[in-house]
Amino acid sequence: MPNRPEDWIVPDWAAPQRVRALITSRNGGVGTGPYASMNLGLRVDDDPHTVAANRRLLKHFLPAEPRWLEQVHGTTVVDAQSVTHPVAADASIAKNPGCVSVVTVADCLPILFAERTGKVVAAAHAGWRGLAAGIIENTIRALETSPQNLLAYLGPAIGPSAFEVGDEVRDAFVAVDRAAINAFHPHKPGKWLADLFMLARQRLAKADVLNVYGGGLCTYSNPARFFSHRRDKVSGRMAALIWIED
Repeated sequence: MPNRPEDWIVPDWAAPQRVRALITSRNGGVGTGPYASMNLGLRVDDDPHTVAANRRLLKHFLPAEPRWLEQVHGTTVVDAQSVTHPVAADASIAKNPGCVSVVTVADCLPILFAERTGKVVAAAHAGWRGLAAGIIENTIRALETSPQNLLAYLGPAIGPSAFEVGDEVRDAFVAVDRAAINAFHPHKPGKWLADLFMLARQRLAKADVLNVYGGGLCTYSNPARFFSHRRDKVSGRMAALIWIED
């Protein structure tokens, strides 16, 4: 078995031992050019044979092939066990041991969820559109447990010093929760710097998920470690994965 790259992330949180999670970096694969080296996304115009090779490398660290999704910046949540080929969804839950939930990211925020006794887990893809529309709330409902029993981990995403957005993004959040105004800072006329981590924490807190970990790792400002679509325009995708062990 190959060694896991040192800059991959193993979440530091209070999840039970039977819950395992992993977030890849851009390193550890065989890709070249803007996709160097561990691109795991099939929809970014990379060579599919290279992506397949990277996915085989990833599988060395997992109990099974991940249940890949076709992410659409929406709010659909599926049961990973039912995913036999990529379906249009932006989150999945897993109750069966060995079933791997996964989302891919390159600036959007990956959020991992675990029930505190380890009976169910989830992975969610939270770009601003999905976050504003309710991907967090839909994932929590799909987990079918009290929100107070959940732990959440915020993976790497574009940070608050780099995520420039327009008025329409700010308005979409503030229309739902006035407190969201604190996550936007004036940048230039009609433009704001948005804090995805704060927006996610606000949504989680409003949903009564109080045990929240991670957050703060910026994809945009660390090109040696992370892919960033906003920074590079052409880029690969990293994966955030979670599963329950037997």
